[in-house]
Amino acid sequence: MPLDNTAGIRLGAVLGNGKSLPIVTELCRHDIGAFLAVADGVDDVVVACTQERSLFSELAAQKSAVSPIRFVNIRETGGWSKDNAQALPKMAALLAAAALPDPEPVPVVNYESGGHLLIVGPGQRVLPWAEKLAGQLDVSVLLTDSGTGMLQERTFPTYSGSQVKLTGWLGAFTARWEQSNPIDLEICTRCNACVEACPEQAIDLMYQIDLNKCTSHSDCVKACGSIGAIDFNRTATQRSGDFDLILDLCDAPLLAMHQPPQGYFAAADDALRQTDAVLKLVALVGEFEKPKFFIYKDKLCAHGRNGQIGCTSCIDVCSAEAIRHDGNLVKVIPNLCVGCGACTTVCPSGALTYAYPRAPDTGQRIKTMLTTFAKAGGEQPALLLHSADKGAALIMQLGRMAKSGGKLHGMPARVLPLSLHHTASTGIDLWLAAIAYGASHVAILLSGEEAPDYVTALEKQMVIAQTILAGLGYSGTHLSLVHAVAPAALDRALQVIEIAQVPVQRALFAVAAEKRGTLDLVIGHLLKHAPLKPEQIALPAGALYGTVNINTSACTLCMSCVGACPESALMDNADLPQLRFVEKNCVQCGLCETTCPENAITLTPRLLLTDTAKQSRVVNEAAPFHCIRCSKPFGTAQMIETMFGKLSMHGAFAGNLDRIKMCADCRVIDMMSNTKEASITNLKRPL
Repeated sequence: MPLDNTAGIRLGAVLGNGKSLPIVTELCRHDIGAFLAVADGVDDVVVACTQERSLFSELAAQKSAVSPIRFVNIRETGGWSKDNAQALPKMAALLAAAALPDPEPVPVVNYESGGHLLIVGPGQRVLPWAEKLAGQLDVSVLLTDSGTGMLQERTFPTYSGSQVKLTGWLGAFTARWEQSNPIDLEICTRCNACVEACPEQAIDLMYQIDLNKCTSHSDCVKACGSIGAIDFNRTATQRSGDFDLILDLCDAPLLAMHQPPQGYFAAADDALRQTDAVLKLVALVGEFEKPKFFIYKDKLCAHGRNGQIGCTSCIDVCSAEAIRHDGNLVKVIPNLCVGCGACTTVCPSGALTYAYPRAPDTGQRIKTMLTTFAKAGGEQPALLLHSADKGAALIMQLGRMAKSGGKLHGMPARVLPLSLHHTASTGIDLWLAAIAYGASHVAILLSGEEAPDYVTALEKQMVIAQTILAGLGYSGTHLSLVHAVAPAALDRALQVIEIAQVPVQRALFAVAAEKRGTLDLVIGHLLKHAPLKPEQIALPAGALYGTVNINTSACTLCMSCVGACPESALMDNADLPQLRFVEKNCVQCGLCETTCPENAITLTPRLLLTDTAKQSRVVNEAAPFHCIRCSKPFGTAQMIETMFGKLSMHGAFAGNLDRIKMCADCRVIDMMSNTKEASITNLKRPL
């Protein structure tokens, strides 16, 4: 890499420590003393090499280093590129981000596995693996067909069945199946009496009856005798069992979600996948933990109210099926959550937020990288968000291939890579914040590991964000998805990343913990420096901002929508029959629309940029209706007319229709008065 003492001085000046950064050529070999010298101190250490991370960590442990040591790759991501002569601002940005303190720890989710493994599938696939693993794990098998072969001596529980259903996760799986074959393998002693007795040869040495050959003469039942393993009239056919691990060898996976739970492996008849699964299974015995990736704030959730369903964005997008309906709220099952963060990306209210790391932590990394890049003289930076798994590996491959003298260009000097646990974990708040911080483009690298629903969700969110930027007059394409599974494809995509217009002044605010709080700051900054100053921007369907339209001729001001609104966007007036609306609070969940008994409400997604968005405005009102008995206002004329029409034929009001036009108090008084008069009349009647 083109680094020398001059570069060390420049980097030291940019990073703010006033000292020249030590630059060496063989840090892991000839110059290892440079590392040992700083590792023995009390200052935090950042090593600009990930290739020999294990070596450096081991040496630091030997010296009982007390300071945290962080690693960052500036070689494949910057130095090994055709742009390496201009890569110093990028290197400074990556070093500055790596020097940031670690995010606050998050709660963990615990798993406990005793190694009880269920292998399910056709016998010819299941039995060989069961025999191999029986000495390492507590194996049970569930055969889904009679197959061919021979059952050996009983060394593990053996079941047979169909309609297999699985639920659960590592250490807590439940399997349910239908005992469809007359022979129960767990009772069968494999004495061969049934095989010998069957005249149709419908029973082989797998001890299952081929019902296509069987004529139900029941000779096998008689041969089985008191053992009772064969029953053609079995009524209790439901079976179940609890297991820690699942090896699914069925043709079609029993769990079809894109992100199956930990402890479940589907390999069908692929020998390589089967071997890979087994190697992982044998290591999943003991106690394990993972981060709790999300924070759920039920008070912000717009899922439902009063039994009506509104927003289902998180449920629809979750590829692990970890989010479910739970009455008016959603329930997130942490043991099933794999940390993709897509639910937080599509959540309009911020009820679900990402916690590993939190949005403020990721925002700080983005801000630090872009600020440092600009301070070091870099221009028109682009942010490349990628996964820490396949995405990082693909970037490393590109850097090495570019260094090898091939035709690949390598990572452009202005493209700043940012590793994420999952590429679906950031959304419109962080993307627009990056633009406000000076990023001329935000690209997300999709390396083939993402669920299709995630890709669709990211596309929709990008359309919303791009619509806002275009509506404010910022030219160019600011956001894109980069699809690449090979270095050459990534190289081509990175060379054509567009340079889009950004605010003339970089934002200084920090990303907030609340999604909509961050968006308020971002949109305020973008609007302040925008080429255009529109009053409103029309947004596509599914946007998280918008207004409600009230059909005043149909609305009776019953206020059902007020009771349904989870964000206090719709409000009543305690003194007047009046419906008010605060547009800034609306998340377009649709609960008001589905709750309205008169179908008088429709939604229009838009971003209102005037102060009116923050103010309460009247969207419908009417003169109050006065009680015909005491003149107290208690409703609207339209509401009373509607009730009068609907209840006039109701038995409770027959002959007493005027009560509909009375307030609650007068209605009770009128009922009691009539009851008293009726009682006096009855007393006066002759016996």
